[in-house]
Amino acid sequence: MDYDAMAVDGDEIGPRVTVRESDASHVDFVLKNVDLGFANSLRRTMLAEVPTIAIDVVEIEENTSSLADELLAHRLGLIPLNSKGADDLIYTRDCENCDQYCEQCSVILTLHAKSTSKETMSIYARDLTVQEPRPNDYVGAPVITDPEGRGSLLVKLRENQEIRMKCIAKKGIAKEHAKWAPTAAVGFEYDPHNKLRHVSYWYEEDPNVEWPKSKNADWEDPPAEGEPFNYDAVASVFYLDVETAGTLEPDAIVQQAIKVMQQKLAAVIHELIGTGGGGGGGTGGMNGGDPMDINGYGGPRSPDLMNGVGGTGGREFDMDQGYTTPYMNGGSGGGGGGGGASAWGGGVAGGATPYGATPYGRNGY
Repeated sequence: MDYDAMAVDGDEIGPRVTVRESDASHVDFVLKNVDLGFANSLRRTMLAEVPTIAIDVVEIEENTSSLADELLAHRLGLIPLNSKGADDLIYTRDCENCDQYCEQCSVILTLHAKSTSKETMSIYARDLTVQEPRPNDYVGAPVITDPEGRGSLLVKLRENQEIRMKCIAKKGIAKEHAKWAPTAAVGFEYDPHNKLRHVSYWYEEDPNVEWPKSKNADWEDPPAEGEPFNYDAVASVFYLDVETAGTLEPDAIVQQAIKVMQQKLAAVIHELIGTGGGGGGGTGGMNGGDPMDINGYGGPRSPDLMNGVGGTGGREFDMDQGYTTPYMNGGSGGGGGGGGASAWGGGVAGGATPYGATPYGRNGY
């Protein structure tokens, strides 16, 4: 990846990224001019919300090995699969073409091996065969990085033992199961000299000796002797080290995490201010429709929720709607907007974020 496009060292306005070290397995970078909440959100998103591909269903036709079916299925689920282009797959729960799996939401791998000699036969991840069709030439292939080119060890077979199975790999995130985790670890540190006193070190004699500074301390000036504590100081420089589990390149994990955060922020803005136009006798809904359809997709509702909803002249409810919020004041009737005002730009569709950018990277200038 060309990191020059990310480095804006000459610009002190807005977030800055300085890549200190990068290879195929990890990327070490410094993130500046953001607050602690943003940096920690990025860390948590990289850990748990970047979508990847992993084996989720195993249909075992034959297994006479020493491993039980459940153990073998568990080992298969933890095999890292190439997740480049995972966005080409849809989540199974959102697939309208199938009940369990199809080529739109899954990748199928097969495994068949039988030992016919007295020598022990080892079965590795390389023995998994990816079936066509699949969305692209990368997704679903086992990740093999060892010098021998074998991949993870799955099982060992003795004479006349056999395994034959079909593995269905699906798209998911680590919040659902650790097998979808894109990262092996994410290092995160700020304020290496502890100027903000966010950490209280326990020590016996000398904290500087018993708690040695990390390499990140070289990137900041140490506190001066007798320097008074600054109660207004906040963290603005963060040091992150992202180590991939092999399913995605480390820089791709960071980019995907930012994309996920943008999408989640867009969903929040969508809920708060809506996307429908205002004025002109609309029904007060997000898109000029149902006044209680606050999210544009039907929204949560009870069986009797919409009894007695008024027309374009105003809202008339026969019952307490239960979850009406302050953001429902877009109104139904003349002058009604596309939702209530928010802290980032009132009831105007496509509201801006605190940094001036609207969802998915568009900005207002």
